Amino acid sequence: MTYDVNIDGKNYRLELERVDGGWACRVDGRAVEIDAVLARRDVLSILIDGKAYEIKRERTAVDMHLWVGSVRYAAQLRDPRSLRSRAAADDGKGPRKLLAPMPGKIVRVLVAESAEVEAGQGIVVVEAMKMQNEIKSPKKGVVRKLVAEEGAAVNAGDVLAVVE
Repeated sequence: MTYDVNIDGKNYRLELERVDGGWACRVDGRAVEIDAVLARRDVLSILIDGKAYEIKRERTAVDMHLWVGSVRYAAQLRDPRSLRSRAAADDGKGPRKLLAPMPGKIVRVLVAESAEVEAGQGIVVVEAMKMQNEIKSPKKGVVRKLVAEEGAAVNAGDVLAVVE
């Protein structure tokens, strides 16, 4: 897998390959020895060249940040094989569907249909494997359609709401 990564405005090429239960990693063509474990959702415990780090991912509807200790970095990740970059997909124009990220149960609906919402505002809470995931609006707009009902079961990819 190859990714174009931008950290605080600086571009890198990250190449990852699964090897013998671990990872072979190259950054801009230079081999880097790593070992990584997903400690919990959005938290990666990683050894890089023998040094331990805990990296926390923070995502909003419009951007992503990585915390390494107490230092915060703006981050963008793009798979160059994709036909559209994330920026093109998130241009903010037209209606946007909010999809269930995984199978689960809707435990809370946070807004009503026709409500005005801000980018990053919670719309629906989906519970999966005893973890609650708040599904947020990808843009500022109006909730045109609210398919989600509390207590309903959902599958990954099901439309929960439409924000226009």
